[in-house]
Amino acid sequence: MNIKLIILGFLALSFLKLEAQNKPAGKDKLLTLLYYIENYYVEEISEEELVEDAVKKILKDLDPHSVYIPKKDVQRTNEPLKGNFEGVGIQFNILNDTILVVATISGGPSEKVGLMAGDKIINIDKETVAGNGINNKGVADRLRGKKGTEVLVEVKRAGVKRLLEFKITRDKIPIFSIDASYMANSNTGYIKISNFGSKTHQEFTAALEELKAEGMQNLILDLQGNGGGYLKAAQKIADEFLESNQMIVYTEGVHSPKQELRASSYGNWKTGNVIVLVDQSSASASEIVSGALQDWDRGLVLGRRTFGKGLVQRPFTLPDTSQIRLTIAEYFTPSGRFIQKSYANGTDAYRKELKERYDSGELTDSMKMEFPDSLKFQTSGGRTVYGGGGITPDIYVPIDTTGTSEYFWKVLRKGIVNKFTLNYVDRNRKQLEKIYKDISFFDANFEIDEDYLKDFIKYAEKEKVALDEKGLEKSKEVLSVRLKALVARNLFNEEAYYIVMNKSLNKSFNKAVEIFEKNEYQNYIK
Repeated sequence: MNIKLIILGFLALSFLKLEAQNKPAGKDKLLTLLYYIENYYVEEISEEELVEDAVKKILKDLDPHSVYIPKKDVQRTNEPLKGNFEGVGIQFNILNDTILVVATISGGPSEKVGLMAGDKIINIDKETVAGNGINNKGVADRLRGKKGTEVLVEVKRAGVKRLLEFKITRDKIPIFSIDASYMANSNTGYIKISNFGSKTHQEFTAALEELKAEGMQNLILDLQGNGGGYLKAAQKIADEFLESNQMIVYTEGVHSPKQELRASSYGNWKTGNVIVLVDQSSASASEIVSGALQDWDRGLVLGRRTFGKGLVQRPFTLPDTSQIRLTIAEYFTPSGRFIQKSYANGTDAYRKELKERYDSGELTDSMKMEFPDSLKFQTSGGRTVYGGGGITPDIYVPIDTTGTSEYFWKVLRKGIVNKFTLNYVDRNRKQLEKIYKDISFFDANFEIDEDYLKDFIKYAEKEKVALDEKGLEKSKEVLSVRLKALVARNLFNEEAYYIVMNKSLNKSFNKAVEIFEKNEYQNYIK
């Protein structure tokens, strides 16, 4: 690949509006430098690596969110936002060097041919994949492929002596952005959005209608840990809550004229009560939704100060089909807040800012948040809100560290909690499925008893994490809830995990439920 052509292609995209005859001297300088390196440098160089490094360096010096995506990563990087990929439709884990089917995607090709949770994949297209150190990428490379193509999978199923053979025709597999939607009590619904993709609004409206049919009068919208996604998806979600013509967000950049996004007359929750849960990892599209609802006094924002990403990126494709996501504009909430946190000290310092919040005590003490008067704004109802580094919640809920210990973090970081649970469900699946027909019965009756914990401790010791009795005692409750939630996930689905976790360990969720149950919502919103 000719290095000059690659660089010229990149520069053509970056400086699209400039006339060729007015080309700045800087670009000539760069091309001349590359010509000398290519023709006179003392050693052989990789043109492709040189270009990749140059592109990364240029983007890194612009802002923290202008990024380069190599061509080999473009498809998989975009999949979560596009809402689908092409493959066989299974959720899997690698357990004891074997691919374990955790679940089949409902309506997907694997479910249609009879693959089941608990099956162990031994061969893929006659290639043995068990016991040979295969990793997640290796599994994906073998099972993903174009719609309509076939893959032969042989599995070991509990209670069956011979390997079972399945010929699976690949198809489009949905990637869902709503992890859970259920009734938290008789009149309060809960929806958890993990990202804002192309299908998020469609999923959200379907979930909303189901909850309304079950008697929902209050909604908890959980955006904790949601790093964002498509601006259009955020606009559509906010539109469900706001009145016609109310501004949702506006964007503006040097080469991007001001654009106002406003609500329509359509929407399924324009009057119902809503509390939005956020934390320090809620970013971008999550901040657009929470900021719009806060500015119009349409809902309460509860949790901790959000990440602080107020920059809009647009994808551009380079000549070799790699991509850049280039920041083209800044966005502002309806009250005029620019919530992007500073990146004046460089990308590395920017990435460490969340750790600084923790070290400063902000995540555990609301009094540690300080804002100058210049960052104060007013909502439509006259409440004070803040800009300049995320969305500050109306109701602060500190991060909960009371039940954690070094022992807890060790078994969590090393994946021991997850692997032990997978083993447990794999060994006991038939019995568990016979006893626990649904998540409600499971949640009410399944317990992590002393025998379970003893087995877990032994497993952790085999994985070279020695028992710390004080640490275990401190973290026993938190660890037990997490173990139970993971059993629920592996036995049922992702929603089951949140049903177990929320009521025991999600302080923000429980505070929101309490506000609704005590009829305190209007006291905060006024």
